[in-house]
Amino acid sequence: MQHRTVLGHMVMEIASSTGSTRLILVDLAYVADDPYAVQLTFRPGHGARVTWYFARELLIDGLSRAVGEGDVRIRPTGDDLSETSIALHSSFGCVLLLASSRSLNAFLDRTDSLVPVGQELTEQHIDAQLEKILRER
Repeated sequence: MQHRTVLGHMVMEIASSTGSTRLILVDLAYVADDPYAVQLTFRPGHGARVTWYFARELLIDGLSRAVGEGDVRIRPTGDDLSETSIALHSSFGCVLLLASSRSLNAFLDRTDSLVPVGQELTEQHIDAQLEKILRER
C-alpha cells in the first residue's frame, strides 16, 4: 500500500508582533487526498496548537520570490536566500516564521514524489472528490 501522506518536522524561528523571538518545532504535512494544500502546525505556548493550511504552490513559489497577498505571505530572505520567511496574519495579530529554505525544499521534493506538481487532479482524485461531495449532501 502506498503512503498517502508526507510528514516533516523542522525547527523554525518565530517572531511575534511584540518583537520577541524563539525557536519552535513546526510540523509540516501533505496529504495526497488534498493535493493542493500544505498543513503547518506549531505550538506557540501554553499548550496551544496552531494549524494553518495554505497552497503547496504558494510555498514552492515563496522559496524563490515574494508571494501572497492575504493571510499567508512567503518570501526568501537573507543575503544568500538560505532562509524563507512565512508571515501568518490573523485577527489576533501576525506571526513571522523563519525557516531553512533547504529543509522546506526537501519537504516539497517529497510531496512532489507523492503527487507531482501539475498532476494533482487525476481521474482518481476527481472521482474521490466527487464521492466526498456527494456523501456530505
